[in-house]
Amino acid sequence: MFGDIARFLLNTLFTLFGAALLLRAWIQVVRMPPYNPVSNAVMQATNWLVLPLRKILPGGKIDWASIVAAFIASAVYVTLMVVLAGVDPTLMVPILLLVALLTVVKWALNLIIWVTILMALLSWLNPQSPAMPLLYQITAPFLDPLRRILPRLGGIDLSPILLFVIVQVLLMVVTRVAVSMTLFGI
Repeated sequence: MFGDIARFLLNTLFTLFGAALLLRAWIQVVRMPPYNPVSNAVMQATNWLVLPLRKILPGGKIDWASIVAAFIASAVYVTLMVVLAGVDPTLMVPILLLVALLTVVKWALNLIIWVTILMALLSWLNPQSPAMPLLYQITAPFLDPLRRILPRLGGIDLSPILLFVIVQVLLMVVTRVAVSMTLFGI
């Protein structure tokens, strides 16, 4: 029972932190203003790891420091999960690094799902919400190509549903590959 609780807590903490790191990189790509409350909160929660890495890694359109920080967090997470499973992590370093990379992809896919769900719900419940422009800006790179393909049905935008299905399928594939590599769930 202790192992299950520890795995749940590690999964929750590292997934939230990894999502914040990836959201930080995503915010930079879509050029969200840094004074926005969401941007500000994400920056403050992740500065302790990203700012030292930024001294080593160059900036630019892609925030490599945040992405590398997400990979580091993922590697620590995967290592802790292996230790909790009772396996010596030094015996499987190359596999753990690959699983850590897949975990970052999994976090990114989950982030896309949750942001898209939040945007869809707010568009139905409170389309005038101050958060809507932010959510549209963040989801536009994923939804705009789908909107060009899907017709609008009486003003109903089906692109979030299609994105959700595509990302969910990708998430299943990534999870299956990660589980088959380690023989336990990450």
